[in-house]
Amino acid sequence: MGTNCHFYPGSKVWAPWNLICADQVTAADGAEIYNPAPVSFGSHAILSQEAYVCGATHDYDDARFPLIAFAMHIGPYAWVCARASVAPGVNLGEGAVLGLGSVATRSLDAWGVYAGVPALKIKDRQRFLDAMDQREEPTALQTLV
Repeated sequence: MGTNCHFYPGSKVWAPWNLICADQVTAADGAEIYNPAPVSFGSHAILSQEAYVCGATHDYDDARFPLIAFAMHIGPYAWVCARASVAPGVNLGEGAVLGLGSVATRSLDAWGVYAGVPALKIKDRQRFLDAMDQREEPTALQTLV
């Protein structure tokens, strides 16, 4: 678990030993991570209220109905909005946004905004990290003012 992570008391993690978080990951009340296989979150990733990350399914063509678990990754600065769901084996790229109540059934590209059921890309998100990398460091005077 990275520094400054915040998992609200009403959030749920099925297997804490399979959770890998970089710095400043947040899971709001009602957010749930079902992770029978490792699930990792990049820095500043956010799961809003009642978001659901599902890391497994069953083989319904097998009479034994075995569990099939997937390692998954939610990229840095990605945001799973309230009541949105991420299907087993789906990964979110850096800065990807999965809109309110949407369902990601395929992996989401970096810095895309997705909505709907199933989620479709509706637009690009501004790559603010590129702009942050190009900023000049403030001088001491600018910092104090």
